[in-house]
Amino acid sequence: MQTPASEIISTLSTVRDYIRWASSRFTEAQISFGQGTVAALDEAAALVLFTLHQPYNLSEEYFDCVLTLQERQAVIDIVDRRINDRIPAAYLTNESIFAGLSFYVDSRVLVPRSPIAELIEQRFAPWVEEESVTRILDLCTGSACIACACAYAFPQAWVDAVDLSADALAVAEINVQNHQLEDSVTLYQSDLFTDLIVHPYDIIVSNPPYVAQQEWEQLPQEYHLEPDMAFKGGVTGLDLVIRILVDANAYLAEQGILVVEVGSSAQTLQDTFPDVPFYWLTFERGGDGVFLLTAEQVDHYHELFLAALG
Repeated sequence: MQTPASEIISTLSTVRDYIRWASSRFTEAQISFGQGTVAALDEAAALVLFTLHQPYNLSEEYFDCVLTLQERQAVIDIVDRRINDRIPAAYLTNESIFAGLSFYVDSRVLVPRSPIAELIEQRFAPWVEEESVTRILDLCTGSACIACACAYAFPQAWVDAVDLSADALAVAEINVQNHQLEDSVTLYQSDLFTDLIVHPYDIIVSNPPYVAQQEWEQLPQEYHLEPDMAFKGGVTGLDLVIRILVDANAYLAEQGILVVEVGSSAQTLQDTFPDVPFYWLTFERGGDGVFLLTAEQVDHYHELFLAALG
């Protein structure tokens, strides 16, 4: 039985109290994580601090500050929405942190959480020479978090960001403007490479839809509140991935690299192309299912990729 709000308000008073309480409620309700946070305590802290208009890195010395009655009710309300409606936390706050940067998000885009952020922060080392990168392509850009982060990492480069969804591009435009990157990031509505002018890109990076149909049907409710076109990769999960492998050959610079997240479809991809030496990247902060191929490898296996289109 849920404790009445009046009893919570009269019993709990500090920031620390409400983070602990929210964490316990999330655990009890068995809500699903993985959309920017990985544990109940992390998500509780994020939502409580957001509601109190405090930074996520608030010093712990403030955790014993007493909340006003209005603040306590506001925290209770947002925690209730997270549990009862299963709305991802990032949609409640309209904010997601990616590569140390803040991005506006809503239900028109996937919540940013790709491990590719770590690779961008490392400026794709040791795979490219930072000073030689002049043009980057982000396919399936969504909120444009990858594109914007790349623009920060390579301020001398042009970044093209592509998505098929007009709704996603509307959110992407908000983020490009918020980060004042209009001179660096250009948005395109296109079905992958279809409507792009052929340019030699030093880096092509993508977090495309890669979830197989059966897996999609079994995902938690929170994931079904995100746009399904950002998940669904066909029966095997590889429909768009194979198209990227086929067409990237015409767009990669001679020393360019292709980086694609395929997540849970990694083994399916490797089984589909057992002779292709995908380099599976590792990340200190967790995450997997991201491969890298050089332009030379993409060219060498082009006919193999093409044959897989059927």
